[in-house]
Amino acid sequence: MEEKKQDCDRGNPFQFPVIQEQSSCCCSESTKDATDHPLPRLDQPFVSGSMATPLGVLPKVSSVLESRDRWGTIKARWGVGRMNYAIDPGLYALGEPDASSPVLVTANYKMSFDYLRQALPNRNAWILVLDTKGINVWCAAGKGTFGTEELLLRIETSGLKKIVSHRQIILPQLGAPGVSAHQVKQRSGFKVHYGPVRAVDLPAYLDYGMQKTDQMRKITFPLKERAVLIPMELLSAARPFFALSLGLLLLAGLLGPNTFLVNIVHTGLFAVAALFLAVVGGAVINPLLLPWLPGRAFSIKGLFIGGIIAFGLVLLSGADLQSPSGGLAALSWLLIIPAVAAYLAMNFTGCSTYTSLSGVKKEMRFALPLEITAGVLGLAAWMASLVIA
Repeated sequence: MEEKKQDCDRGNPFQFPVIQEQSSCCCSESTKDATDHPLPRLDQPFVSGSMATPLGVLPKVSSVLESRDRWGTIKARWGVGRMNYAIDPGLYALGEPDASSPVLVTANYKMSFDYLRQALPNRNAWILVLDTKGINVWCAAGKGTFGTEELLLRIETSGLKKIVSHRQIILPQLGAPGVSAHQVKQRSGFKVHYGPVRAVDLPAYLDYGMQKTDQMRKITFPLKERAVLIPMELLSAARPFFALSLGLLLLAGLLGPNTFLVNIVHTGLFAVAALFLAVVGGAVINPLLLPWLPGRAFSIKGLFIGGIIAFGLVLLSGADLQSPSGGLAALSWLLIIPAVAAYLAMNFTGCSTYTSLSGVKKEMRFALPLEITAGVLGLAAWMASLVIA
């Protein structure tokens, strides 16, 4: 361990014993490849320097994130520029890598790239970035952009064979569904190693000869990781929430027994508050309490949370449940709130390690029609309660 750290600190000069033997014909091919697929730009904000290689000048990056990197992560968590939070694909130098340094593969989603380099302080490595269209490794592997063909393309166009003396590359374990290791070996000569699930385990993985412990293979989803996803869940629900809230206010004002403004204040605002609590239940409480909520299906978990919120709201509202109007109003929220919470909870399946694609499709087939039916019936009951009040 100490020897490896000293090697990193020493900053050995770049040596390419094999490259010096290449003919001018090979250099021409390298130039053509570089022209067809330009090298990563040196003027990207996170680039800390440059390094000359046989293929050309490559950007060099640090393992220390700057304030603008962290600010970019915060904005992406809140959906600001999320769809454009990407870097140039290609090869990057972390620290002072040489021909024997490891090659780590990641996506060109900036947050994935930052997590990888941040996990390797005082390390020298090459980072090969695939063009995943700004999508993280796990999702890109499922969509096919973090895949075999893209990896082979980047190995070729980056001139990796001319830059490193070994033939080994390390991929994130979550990228495995998209990559056929034996095809990569056959067609490029590079052996694929699937590293640990988490980037923070990479130093230990590298120090122990690219061997993984059982803990490095496990995918967990702790409270902290669930909580950071809540802003995106709220943002995705924000537009429908405001549209539905406006509709509820208008219906309350038009259908209620009093004047338009009085109806909005007495009935409309309560409806908006009830809808807001349903959103909080499905998009906030559900992720936070996910492991402890009953049921395997996310819609069942959301239904449970929504049911508790609905019953509590009806009890606290003091509505006259004996009257037709009060009974219908109570019934409406007992239908609407669980339906909305269940739908939003089901939407969280795309963020979770708990589900599979087939399981999500199966859940949607039975849950979505029930949620829509409950929502429509609840809205009809609420409108009827206004008319007969």
